[in-house]
Amino acid sequence: MKLNEISDNEGATKNRMRVGRGIGSGKGKTAGRGVKGQKARTGVSIKGFEGGQMPLHRRLPKRGFNNIHAADLNEVNLGRVQQAVDAGRLDKAATVTIDALVAAGICSRARDGVKLLGVGELTTKLSFQVTRASKSAIEAVEKAGGSVTVQYEAGVATRGTKGADAAVA
Repeated sequence: MKLNEISDNEGATKNRMRVGRGIGSGKGKTAGRGVKGQKARTGVSIKGFEGGQMPLHRRLPKRGFNNIHAADLNEVNLGRVQQAVDAGRLDKAATVTIDALVAAGICSRARDGVKLLGVGELTTKLSFQVTRASKSAIEAVEKAGGSVTVQYEAGVATRGTKGADAAVA
């Protein structure tokens, strides 16, 4: 078998219907668009049009708010961190940062930082440096003998500060 002999299975591909190519083709004259009217013309864009009635998407009230400045954080549970430590993917002696979590395969990419959550059990003494942490996560880490350094205090954002200068021990 050669590259030029490779072809799709029978019936796997289908040629497009060529419209407006004579009455004998079955799709001649009006080319399947019916007769006259706005939709028979080219360049029609009437999505959501309801014959002059106020369209549904304009009748419904606007709800909610999408904060474009919100931080896109990786959420990491203590149980996942403990699994990585047990598997030897995470170093016990080093500080656990976003780079360490990405290298261990806990997070796929860095994003804007990490929020540490308290789901699962942590038995190893670890030192964390994260963007945010829940109160239950901080308590669990300290109970295991470790420490958590957060950019924002649990539940209360520090206004006007960003980066290392907002770190709280």
